[in-house]
Amino acid sequence: MSEAVIENGCARVAGGEWLMGLSQPTAARGAAQVKGLKGLFVADRACVRAVTAAGDCWCAAQERPFLTRFDALPDVPLALVSGKLLVAPLAARTGARGVKLVPFSFSRSTPVTEFQMGWAVAATRSRVARVALADGETLAVRPEAVVAWIGKDPTGFCPKLSVWDVLLPRGPQNLTYTFHGPATVWFEGAETARANRRRGPQRIY
Repeated sequence: MSEAVIENGCARVAGGEWLMGLSQPTAARGAAQVKGLKGLFVADRACVRAVTAAGDCWCAAQERPFLTRFDALPDVPLALVSGKLLVAPLAARTGARGVKLVPFSFSRSTPVTEFQMGWAVAATRSRVARVALADGETLAVRPEAVVAWIGKDPTGFCPKLSVWDVLLPRGPQNLTYTFHGPATVWFEGAETARANRRRGPQRIY
């Protein structure tokens, strides 16, 4: 598969068939045809697009300036948060699914795109850290910080989950993703909590 050249804050790819994030490519030499993904149940349809380009394309996200390349192994799938995908070979995508944010809730999930035998470039708001987990080890990560992983899907965890957290369209407090080894997890910096003058400090999840 063709490679991506990361330079000057952009991921540049040659003409061909690509899977790109929304509002991509930022610039294209020649014609670039953008289409939504086809299928009845496509978990990442709202986050990514199929792009057929005649010439070079430059991909970049203004609000997510840090670019990281992930290599997908031939026998172990790479799961990447769909909303953070910048560009990847279309042929490397093997599927997508929704990973639950709230335990026992079917209404809220994070779209994840799966890759094998290829690579993917993610765009994030901060630099990406990598943690390898041995068998039996666990790692708790804030939901907005998760970027990608290799291994089993994480499980949502909340110390105090009420019925209203499941039924109402709001996020429960202290929610984390828990990854179980063996696995490799990539994550970026967490968002800064916003303060409310009347209610005091507020959690963002």
